[in-house]
Amino acid sequence: MRGPHPLDNPMWTALTTRQRSFAMGSGRARRYLPQVAPFAAVADPQVDADTELAPIIDAGESIFVVGVAPRWSAPWRVLDTGRILQMLCPRPIPPPSAPAGTGPVTLGAADRAAMLGLTALVYPEFFRERTAELGRYIGIRDGAVLAAMAGERLEIDGHVEVSAVCTHPGYTGRGYAARLLAVLANDIFARGAVPFLHVSDHNQRAIDLYRRLGFVERAGLDLWKLRREPAGGRHVA
Repeated sequence: MRGPHPLDNPMWTALTTRQRSFAMGSGRARRYLPQVAPFAAVADPQVDADTELAPIIDAGESIFVVGVAPRWSAPWRVLDTGRILQMLCPRPIPPPSAPAGTGPVTLGAADRAAMLGLTALVYPEFFRERTAELGRYIGIRDGAVLAAMAGERLEIDGHVEVSAVCTHPGYTGRGYAARLLAVLANDIFARGAVPFLHVSDHNQRAIDLYRRLGFVERAGLDLWKLRREPAGGRHVA
């Protein structure tokens, strides 16, 4: 019988393989550096959060766990739970037509403030100061405005995650997200890997777009937002 698929516990797989340089922790609990991403991961559901995860999470800090959660007790507070779809792109995407002058550009350090500003509008909580170091990020600009962006986040053997797909509210409906997704997905295929992504199961508009482009659902994963409470279990706002 085959064991679990690496994508069943995607953060753990990335943190213990290709993205080890961005990880904190050892043993059966890891996390991304706080400036990189707000995710922690554990090897299996038997990991005890109080003894194995707590040493790498500051008191009062919130983190997200995807797919596999540890056992926790009073020092931890569940702030939110949800369900996300994990979708794969099984074949290259025909590039959508684009008006002249709206081609994607590579985003770098000089674009960091614009990227943080855009994600704060439409993709809050998950994008940090150093998230863009995890992979390639591209965008579409309208003068000084970053109208849309998308990039690569998780990387494991044979798979690369497309993430931070977002469009400025003033530029929706122009096909920018589809264009960026096609560029990234086809580039990932050219490197010999399979593109995948995660999306909230409540975000029907995004799910419909991904399906139109050829993404298919692989799995549904639970998501938890946990906060490590200060000593004594005092809740912080």
